[in-house]
Amino acid sequence: MKTSIATVSISGDLREKLAAIAAAGFEGVEIFENDFLAFDGSPAEVGRMVRDHGLDITLFQPFRDFEGMPEPQRARTFDRAERKFDLMQELGTDLMLVCSSVSPIALGGIDRAADDFRELGERAARRGLRVGYEALAWGRHVNDHRDAWEIVRRADHPNIGLILDSFHTLARKVDVETIRSIPGDRIFIVQLADAPQIDMDLLYWSRHFRSMPGEGDLPVAAFMRAVAATGYDGPLSLEIFNDQFRGGSPRSIAVDGQRSLVYLMDQVARTEPGIRCTVPNMPDRIAIEGVEFVEFAADEAEALELADLLGTMGFFPTAQHRSKDVTLYRQQGINIVINTEREGFAHSSYLLHGASAYAIGLKVEDAAATVARARALGAEPFEQRRGPGELAIPAIRGVGGGVIYFLDGKSELAQVWEVEFEPTGRDEGDAGLLRIDHVAQTMNYEEMLTWLLFYTSIFRTHKLPMVDVVDPAGLVRSQVVESEGEGLRLTLNGAENRRTLAGRFVADSFGSSVQHLAFASADIFTTADRLKRLGFRALPVTANYYDDLEARFALAPDFTDRLRAANILYDRDGDGEYFQLYSPTFGEGLFFEIVERRNGYAGYGAANAPFRIAAQKRELPPRGMPKI
Repeated sequence: MKTSIATVSISGDLREKLAAIAAAGFEGVEIFENDFLAFDGSPAEVGRMVRDHGLDITLFQPFRDFEGMPEPQRARTFDRAERKFDLMQELGTDLMLVCSSVSPIALGGIDRAADDFRELGERAARRGLRVGYEALAWGRHVNDHRDAWEIVRRADHPNIGLILDSFHTLARKVDVETIRSIPGDRIFIVQLADAPQIDMDLLYWSRHFRSMPGEGDLPVAAFMRAVAATGYDGPLSLEIFNDQFRGGSPRSIAVDGQRSLVYLMDQVARTEPGIRCTVPNMPDRIAIEGVEFVEFAADEAEALELADLLGTMGFFPTAQHRSKDVTLYRQQGINIVINTEREGFAHSSYLLHGASAYAIGLKVEDAAATVARARALGAEPFEQRRGPGELAIPAIRGVGGGVIYFLDGKSELAQVWEVEFEPTGRDEGDAGLLRIDHVAQTMNYEEMLTWLLFYTSIFRTHKLPMVDVVDPAGLVRSQVVESEGEGLRLTLNGAENRRTLAGRFVADSFGSSVQHLAFASADIFTTADRLKRLGFRALPVTANYYDDLEARFALAPDFTDRLRAANILYDRDGDGEYFQLYSPTFGEGLFFEIVERRNGYAGYGAANAPFRIAAQKRELPPRGMPKI
């Protein structure tokens, strides 16, 4: 199926939009009338510009308040339609969208509307044009695709067809299975959009909160399966109204859009026999078995500071790279790598961001298949020159321009530590830290949907409901992405202003990155004792927090005293319990967390975030005077 996107979906002027749409790999574009009206050029120029980009105009839209009008307004609607037909022929497109009327003077009646469309079909046919009818969820008389289809069916004209829009169907919770009975050749185009599940006015919800398929909460895949069952094989087009997208990068949003359509059709193709994905032979979503390593870029001085901090958590240099200034710090299933090379990508990352966790290594089922799927979904591959004896580790670019490496257990990649590193002879530390519990990536809020779609489309992961983390200076949106089992837990934290701790981190490190790593412990009190002997300084928590905690959860005083003595935060959800211990911040605001989960606790201690953030802000050095 041909992929298409409406110009209203992305920011910029018409030239910028078309360039971004073509670069993202779309084959078609819907021309939204306002974008055309704002363009200083003739319809013929717009048509040539579209074709010069290798695109087709799949649709001209919208034509409003057509059907069911009383005279003399009815006659004027046909005059308006003829003017739009003139415009379409100059543009070089044959399909116009008519959305169901919202006019207060429009008359109801299926047969009346069908008569209007039959006449419009005759006029369109004389020009070799087609008209598609779409039911707006807030239409005055027609707000359901079933009624729109009945009007099209009764109009009984080959130049009049149905336009289906996932938002209008799903927002009203219309049964998508009713689509399966519509003949596929009577559907002229399918428009797709997702949205978060919000209880609000349908028009406002549609105009401000639509998102790409897979970024919201609506069952767009079920809608598309029903469409596929009709035999429809025309364009799949995105029509997204979103305030965030209107201010974002046109190229980034266009790439997200193409990725969302490829991912959607991949889902449909794997469940509907006979349906093909838009990218043939794309591997299925990849299972993640764990975080194999996290790699930091630093200079020599900051590397020593980071090594000292890691040492207080029981990490020691267990191996040295055979040909590079790269050191491995290991404890149980946790591998931390510090790279102080003076050339290459790590050094470039350091020059841009300062000391940072610029790369993550994920252990997956199949590393080569992971990169193949990622590339099919528009991810940017990463390669750099290899030194003698180094393995070719498959990789792609990730959040903030960082790197995600992939290793698996069925190739030579399983031996990376033995092949590339020389043991130092020093034993691994043992402070009771077992594995990486979760990785927290901080970004501008506007980037969150991009990276949510990135992770959920490439990997076998799912998202949890978004939560608000309260910072004394404002809200931070937090979105969790988890794989099956304990392979990968990610928290995507979106900063909306620079006064929050997350916003300060993004500003100071010049971009999105990993802000903190959480290590899992089987017994956090034993771990806290070992860390104290190693010189670990825990983030201090106020006495007021523990007084409230004891009252809130009816904790035994001696248990509260143990928490207080070790500066451990506590949360409970049913029978599940969660313990958190934080390090001081390092560099531009990066920090470490030690957690213990008991009795199936599945959260991330969001209730403790305001107190943790307040404590961290007390520890931060004051900012310098602003430059003039």
